[in-house]
Amino acid sequence: MAPKTPRAKSPSGKKKLRGKRRKQVLPVHEEEEPINMESVGHPEIYPLVLTTKTQEIFNCRIDEDVTDETPYKLIKKEDILEDLHNRAAISDFHPLRKLVRDYPGNEILLVYDKDFKYGLNFYLIGTEEGKENYLNLSEVPEEQEEFKELAPEDLYVYKPPVSKPWVSLGSEKEIEDESVKESTKQITYMISRKRRGFGAPIIFSDQNASSVKDSYIECTAYPDKNFTLTQLEKDVGMQVVPHVKDISTQTRWTYPKNAAIQYYPREFSEEEKETFGQSKSLIDFLNSVSTSVEIALQQNEITNTFFDDWKHLAEEEGTFGDKTDTHLKEYQSFTDLHSPMEKTITCVSWHPTIYGLIAVSVAVRLSFENRVQFSGKLLLQPSLILFWSFSDPIHPQLMLESPDDIFCFQFCPSDPNIIAGGCINGQVVMWDITSHADRIENIKAGGSRSKKVTLKPMFLLEPDSNKEAMYIRHCAVSSIENGHKKVITDIHWLSDTFEINRLGSVYENRSGISCQLVTCSADCTICFWDIRPQKSLTPQQTEKKKEETIEIPFDVPSTFLHLDLSWKPLTKLRLSKGETSLDHCPTKISLNEDHLLYKTQDKMLIQTKAVKAGEMNPYHNLEAGMANYLKPIDEFCTKFFVGTEEGEVIYTDWKMERDPETGRLTTKKPVNLYTVHDGAVHTVQRSPFYNDIILTIGGWNVAIWKEGVMTGPLLQSCCAPKRYTSGHWSLTRPGVFYIGREDGYIDIWDLLEKTHEPALSQNICITMITYIKPWTFSAKQQFIAIADYYGTLHILEIPWTLSHPSTNEVSSVNYYFEREVKHLEYVEQRRSIREQEKKEMELEMEKKKVKTYHKSKEVIEAELKSDYESYLELEKSILISLGLIKVTEKVSYMDLM
Repeated sequence: MAPKTPRAKSPSGKKKLRGKRRKQVLPVHEEEEPINMESVGHPEIYPLVLTTKTQEIFNCRIDEDVTDETPYKLIKKEDILEDLHNRAAISDFHPLRKLVRDYPGNEILLVYDKDFKYGLNFYLIGTEEGKENYLNLSEVPEEQEEFKELAPEDLYVYKPPVSKPWVSLGSEKEIEDESVKESTKQITYMISRKRRGFGAPIIFSDQNASSVKDSYIECTAYPDKNFTLTQLEKDVGMQVVPHVKDISTQTRWTYPKNAAIQYYPREFSEEEKETFGQSKSLIDFLNSVSTSVEIALQQNEITNTFFDDWKHLAEEEGTFGDKTDTHLKEYQSFTDLHSPMEKTITCVSWHPTIYGLIAVSVAVRLSFENRVQFSGKLLLQPSLILFWSFSDPIHPQLMLESPDDIFCFQFCPSDPNIIAGGCINGQVVMWDITSHADRIENIKAGGSRSKKVTLKPMFLLEPDSNKEAMYIRHCAVSSIENGHKKVITDIHWLSDTFEINRLGSVYENRSGISCQLVTCSADCTICFWDIRPQKSLTPQQTEKKKEETIEIPFDVPSTFLHLDLSWKPLTKLRLSKGETSLDHCPTKISLNEDHLLYKTQDKMLIQTKAVKAGEMNPYHNLEAGMANYLKPIDEFCTKFFVGTEEGEVIYTDWKMERDPETGRLTTKKPVNLYTVHDGAVHTVQRSPFYNDIILTIGGWNVAIWKEGVMTGPLLQSCCAPKRYTSGHWSLTRPGVFYIGREDGYIDIWDLLEKTHEPALSQNICITMITYIKPWTFSAKQQFIAIADYYGTLHILEIPWTLSHPSTNEVSSVNYYFEREVKHLEYVEQRRSIREQEKKEMELEMEKKKVKTYHKSKEVIEAELKSDYESYLELEKSILISLGLIKVTEKVSYMDLM
């Protein structure tokens, strides 16, 4: 605490301490004068603050009793005196009590100061003359109508200034004494040279200054008494003021200034505290402000108070910003706190039409051996798909039950209330949440389907939105005997523009809605499913079926009752490994029409509005259109990409063909098979901008493919430091995609910046990332959902640089892909040329060998004889050089040989 400083004494010798003075009851003659606006030319105006309670007592509530049309109120003097008597110092009229007591009239004019011209929300007119002038302002004649809008304090008579002779009071002498004057004598230097030196040539050369006399002069510093400056005495005037007077005013600060003040707080006694704490006014006050205080506290937790609104008022023209603008920012996180077992997130999907609503599937974190061991305990735990809302990060809004853990699911592109999922036991599950659509629409962010909505915080929701989450049972499950035998790893809805038959032929869709699914499983099969009844029932069969119908629970819709436990796949594919009896194990698939699912959002909104308008939901009458003629679609691409558990990427066809030997329908052989990944492929996804560009991620690397290019991937990365676990394309930038790693980092690739390594790596969590799903909330705001192995769903906001494409980015990335295609073609040409050259060299070697083997016997003997004679000549020359034989012995030596 700061030290207490005593105040100056008054002439009467009394100490004026603020704390003590407030506790004393001062006599009337010692009351302070009320503060008026005399400084601005209106001494009759006295500003004051009226609280809401005082406004209710005197019936002068803002915007109700006092408005812009009638901003004044006449208050009786007796009422104000009674309020001063009842509330004493708490009364808002306490600072003007002297003015009220001395006021000559019976009614005092109170004026509402809307613009705070005098600093407070109300002011009193303290004279009868000022009151009459204000009230008579409305009686201004028509020729002065333009002055009606002016306040009475603005109407005053202008008095021009009057010039007066100047009288000297000695100030000019003080100015002369304080002015700066030169006290030292100025020194003048003159530098000259001889006349013959002008214009003469100058030659510079190096010279040792210390070795030549008069060339080097050291100028050391020394004190010179002639120029020593002495400090003059300075006159300072002080004025002692015996009286101390406290004055407060409201002014406009022109510059910051540090100020400090010491005061004593006003405290209640123990009896007053107890009485005031039990008073009804305090209880009513706390009840009235508690809600607003709680809202303010929660807003402080949600809203970033340090957000620079001015900086983000306008969007930047450029796309590339600072490095700090490229990091993902944490927005929200969701965790199921009510689950008794540890679970992981297996799949994530944003609701197609309700913004701020996201669904996740969870599974128990157990290995296969532990699942078998705890199978009895797992049967007691529900397998769920949780619906989370931005407005409530703690309680799920809906819970979809399933017979076993869900590993993949997807919303229907024609109706978002229809959901299909794949279980770990190989069954396909269907849900219909149409009857619960109103519930999730009421708790959604903003309350409308418009993209330009404002997220509601949790405390502003309706009371019904915070109730316990609702469990929804599945409508139908597929047959265990005829479906998949192992976990379903991927599921896709076929587009509503086509449908296929048992042979894989493509026809126009008769129903006009998405009615078929495709799934892949670890049992080495790919199945196509149809949710419509395969055979139309006769009237007799229909009546018989009605008699045999089992009553279903009232909370389960009958949309897919005809599929429950009897649903069989329309067709089943096996990816054979060629001559062996083994098959490929698919993990992910990508159809040619997957890119259309990114653009079905508007269509889905129209269909949802049509259902709300009273039209019948087409999924409640699936038999409609089944009798229509199937019109085939020519030139439809039936080939698709498949990622396998061994890290292979397969390009195959779903059309069936008949075996010429047995006549059975079999799957066609894969068109191409590439082994580029060193681990299981968990992402096979088409680009939302280019229909023929596919992203595959598996093991420790990533690859980008172009459909129709059979030579290999356009881009294949090197091995990453950690294994990749998930990935997804950016929805707004064609050259950006996100990849999750097993160490909790996410790699952000930007092909316009780097193509050999990630442009940015950011840590999200401490465990493995299991799924990535971006979503566009509005044109200015995008989110990305990242799920981890511990069951936490992280919602991050995508920065401007990663969400807004640069100029011509689509064409730039497309040019990069075309350049890579040309590079592959060039490499393939060089490879074929090298192979041809290698074949030619091998052929020449073969020809040489054949030519050697075809020599005649005489030629071979002549060559051997010639070699022997050359050997003898060499031997003779060596012996002669060694001196073992002489030249004369040549003949005898030859004879001996």
